[in-house]
Amino acid sequence: MDFTHLNDEGRAVMVDVTDKAVTDRTARAEVRVRCAPETLEAIRSGGIKKGDVLAVAQVAGIQAAKRTWELIPLCHPLPLTGVDLRFALEETAVHITAEVRCTGQTGVEMEALTAASVAALTVYDMCKALQKDMEITGLRLLEKTGGKSGKWSVLSGQ
Repeated sequence: MDFTHLNDEGRAVMVDVTDKAVTDRTARAEVRVRCAPETLEAIRSGGIKKGDVLAVAQVAGIQAAKRTWELIPLCHPLPLTGVDLRFALEETAVHITAEVRCTGQTGVEMEALTAASVAALTVYDMCKALQKDMEITGLRLLEKTGGKSGKWSVLSGQ
């Protein structure tokens, strides 16, 4: 298997996407912040002193997606056309889903994963005074579309 991020000297390079086709690309990722029922109720009722947890996490996730190329060394800066984060308060967790879109020459999987991660870290940060043993778990790519490899989904494995 050839690694695309290495040159012929074995050193890291940013992959040259000059000749890749410009296509519509999407990616969706998820993560959960496991927490106590009391923490979930405080999030739901607005009882967190730092403010509206989900509103702040939403903005943090969007900012993170836009800055992924600054955080992950070999990622390309991408002209994102959309970033959406969704939150569901489950019985034992905040479930976060991030969807990222662009029209470009490389995929947005890392942007979706970064958005979900930073949103989860923001939930933790805003709630840590109430509960320090929260757990961030299950970060994964759910699906991606576009590019040479086309559509992939965790449900279909392809």
